[in-house]
Amino acid sequence: MCLSLFDAARLGFKDLMKMSVEVERKFLCNADTLKTLEEIGAVCIGQRQFRDQYFDTPKFDLTLRDMWLRKRKECWELKCPTAVNGTEEASGVQAKAAALCSRYREITNLAEIQRRVKEVIKDICQDRETEASPSQEDETWLSEINLVCFADFTTLRQSFTLEEQGLQIDLDQANFGYHVGEIEVLVPEGGDVQSALEKIERTAGKLGLSDQAVEGKMHIYLQRNHPEHYNKLLNAHVL
Repeated sequence: MCLSLFDAARLGFKDLMKMSVEVERKFLCNADTLKTLEEIGAVCIGQRQFRDQYFDTPKFDLTLRDMWLRKRKECWELKCPTAVNGTEEASGVQAKAAALCSRYREITNLAEIQRRVKEVIKDICQDRETEASPSQEDETWLSEINLVCFADFTTLRQSFTLEEQGLQIDLDQANFGYHVGEIEVLVPEGGDVQSALEKIERTAGKLGLSDQAVEGKMHIYLQRNHPEHYNKLLNAHVL
């Protein structure tokens, strides 16, 4: 049975990590996935539906730098790429396993999000002043720096935990007909990414996943709805 504590637990965990690195591996899920999760002892911690809206300039200044500005449930988040450091490689993490995982720094403080976004598009907003205490509800800053919504979709998500501490498995059904799973570990800024990769690899083994890269919801959404944007990201080696 799914537990009603999901939202409180999840939000509480992320609130403790205002600046964190999301290490994630995607996988295709089907009718047998729930059975497999039950067999390996996964516990369902909740189910929820949410709407995602993604924003960029008409010239794709953010996403071409692999920066993803998202509004979910009235909260803002900016995902920025984080480089693999030498410690991870020297410690023996298999290159193939690491290549199947994405790593993004997650920023949830709105003032910091605005600062970083304006750094990228400073030619547009160099004369604008940043609000001292921006409001989550006030979206005037979007039009001021010419940000528009390029993706808008909803997802039904069922989430599970295993004995691996800090690891979560999500099964997503997007309203444009794509089903995908995610194995995710959130690491504090400067934390042990190698350990997160190892946890994900062990869980992938329990689920019987193949060593095949799987496209995320955004890949499929852009393919189907905005092929020009998708092709620009492909050519820039972002996707």
